[in-house]
Amino acid sequence: MHKHWLSNMDAQFPSNFPGGGDTMKINTKESIIVRPSQDMLEQRLSVSNMDLMHPRDYLPTVYLYKTNGSSDFFEAEVLKEALRKVLVPFYPVAGRLARDENGRIEINCNGEGVLFVVADTDSTTEELVDTNLQDISRNPLLLLQVTSFKCGGVCLGVGWHHTLADGTGALHFINSWATIARGLSITIPPLLDRTILRGRVAPKSIFHHVEFDPPPTMNTDHLTKNTKPQSFANLKITLEQINSLKAKASNVKSETKYTTYEILSAHIWRSMSKARNFHNNDQKTKLYIPVDGRSRLNPPLQSSYFGNVIFLASPVALSCDLLSESFRCTVERIHGERNKMDGDYLRSALDYLEELGDVNSIAQGSITCACPNLGIVSWMRLPFYKADFGWGAPLLVRPTTMFEGTGYIHPNPANDGSFSLAICLEADHMESFRKLFYDF
Repeated sequence: MHKHWLSNMDAQFPSNFPGGGDTMKINTKESIIVRPSQDMLEQRLSVSNMDLMHPRDYLPTVYLYKTNGSSDFFEAEVLKEALRKVLVPFYPVAGRLARDENGRIEINCNGEGVLFVVADTDSTTEELVDTNLQDISRNPLLLLQVTSFKCGGVCLGVGWHHTLADGTGALHFINSWATIARGLSITIPPLLDRTILRGRVAPKSIFHHVEFDPPPTMNTDHLTKNTKPQSFANLKITLEQINSLKAKASNVKSETKYTTYEILSAHIWRSMSKARNFHNNDQKTKLYIPVDGRSRLNPPLQSSYFGNVIFLASPVALSCDLLSESFRCTVERIHGERNKMDGDYLRSALDYLEELGDVNSIAQGSITCACPNLGIVSWMRLPFYKADFGWGAPLLVRPTTMFEGTGYIHPNPANDGSFSLAICLEADHMESFRKLFYDF
């Protein structure tokens, strides 16, 4: 696990969050491996090409909980016992990555368990433990840390390995764990059969899948290959500001209804292109839009499918076109790309990956969304705030580590129609982007 997993948390949380900017001292009280409560038959679970398209790394998220004053608030034994139970139906989570006889990644469902750490801190924010994980056959696929603050609150840190499942699958697990911790039984078990996402018997890709084309690079060499300093920000956008953008995108002659995500993504993409100050007007820029394929495939997958079903809609534009066209035209670009992601297109994408064979050459990585490109992940409808372990819903949920050019639109816990954008950019671009983001 990377040491910087939570090191940028202050930059992403609101500036008035208690303890922001403090140096935090973490005291690890317990670090154990939690295994399923029942012995499971060891088996190998094949992963789909969609699982292999994502970075083979952890998705770090933090959940912040305000104390409810009870003496057993976030009692570790309650959490561990519920974790043991939920690992039975979700048994791949307790496994390890392995390779088959052909060298392809698979999940060894061997019940070796997940890492569970209990810690405390004298501060009111926290930094998760550094875990140096190199050998994939030994790495837990789930890392958890419960850290108590001096103010009585708790931070639950979750490191979810992306090969396991996408955000929908991860939240199915986390919220099922929370349900069991409340003394209830889970009602929807995970669907673990990943062969559903194989290509057809005679795979035939019938579309040009621009999402799998290499990401555009800078036309000029004014950006060197040297790693540039990065900056993180969490920017709130109010319902009033969203409505202002919607008014700019409206057209009385059209009945097309644009989503809030499409409108915000258009605003972010245009603001980003200005902030990056491309030296060339014909600079290509690509927007990566994650799309959940569960309901779009034909036949649709069950919502309980446990794996990665995130396809990418990927509009491409020249910076001069993007910045000269109307705001509504940019929204329409995004809307059109999302709309084409129907069952035929997604099956064609699966066939394309099957025909390709080795998907490692086109898998997403740290530079996929980097300048001049952008990726915007929607957390707008994901049920993060249903993670109630018996002591109340989270006060705040945030991603903690992102690649440059990646942003997350997430709901605010007040449920007042506002959203926030957690984003990582090159430091030289952040201040300009911040100003442009709030220019309506």
